[in-house]
Amino acid sequence: MSETPRFQGIYCPNVVPLDERLEIDEAELRRYVDWLIDHGVHGLYPNGSTGEFTRFTAEERRRIIEIVVDQVAGRVPVLAGAAEANTRETIAACEYYAKIGADAVAIVSPFYYRLSAGGVHAYFDEIGRNTPIDVTLYNIPMFASPIEVDTVRRLADTHPRIVAIKDSSGDERFMRAIIEAIRPTRPDFCFFTGWDASLLPMLELGCDGGTNATSGVAPELTRQLFDLAKADRIDEAEQVQSKISGLFNALFGAADFPEGFRIGVDLRGIAARTGRTPRSPEDRARDASTRQELRTLLDAAGLM
Repeated sequence: MSETPRFQGIYCPNVVPLDERLEIDEAELRRYVDWLIDHGVHGLYPNGSTGEFTRFTAEERRRIIEIVVDQVAGRVPVLAGAAEANTRETIAACEYYAKIGADAVAIVSPFYYRLSAGGVHAYFDEIGRNTPIDVTLYNIPMFASPIEVDTVRRLADTHPRIVAIKDSSGDERFMRAIIEAIRPTRPDFCFFTGWDASLLPMLELGCDGGTNATSGVAPELTRQLFDLAKADRIDEAEQVQSKISGLFNALFGAADFPEGFRIGVDLRGIAARTGRTPRSPEDRARDASTRQELRTLLDAAGLM
């Protein structure tokens, strides 16, 4: 067992550019991958929540990973979102992503049906016994069954292929508890925060990095914060965190998540366009003010 976590840094849960017919824009997605790497992300996380994985077909989800893995070409790790609606399909996705060269997968806790802690453990236990690729647990209680501390500990103790957790709750007490429960016996286990507004506090707690949606719009800021935190330059890091938090609030607060992030990506020169979900006229009318607010924040951060 390694004495250090396998994955560290900022992994971008990228949006998927669409064309005028709302189909995957492969050329623009490839350009976006290059842009993200050139601007400092440590890894890519396609098919995450910001990547709207539930709004694509299973075949499209696989195609997105194929494109990203091919375009990355080994420059940075790829953490492929592999969550499907049941364990059989999720394990099949794990097998496919291992075959095409992804470095690991991230699997959200069971969604739609709210499961008990025991049910969540049984779900991931079956995946842990059958996956051919390393697995990151994805805890996002706002959308799926929560993963409890004891569940993470039991899975980490039992399955060497379960190597990380991404927590998007923003709960610092939860993160501290899982780090204290797992790191002494699994020093290779990775801890990622998915809540951008608490990236610095989570890094100070001992997180190995973040899967932060803001990195898809302002990768320079999230990389800068990570580097400053690792260098223990906390006063400077706090200033960057303030910029990230303001930007994240504007991006996340826009109507119809993740439309705000699509607008932000578009402002940085990548044609993300709108998503597939039909939107009300009222929400569309807010896009102009969202765009202006984001432009102002990006300009203040020196990114426009």
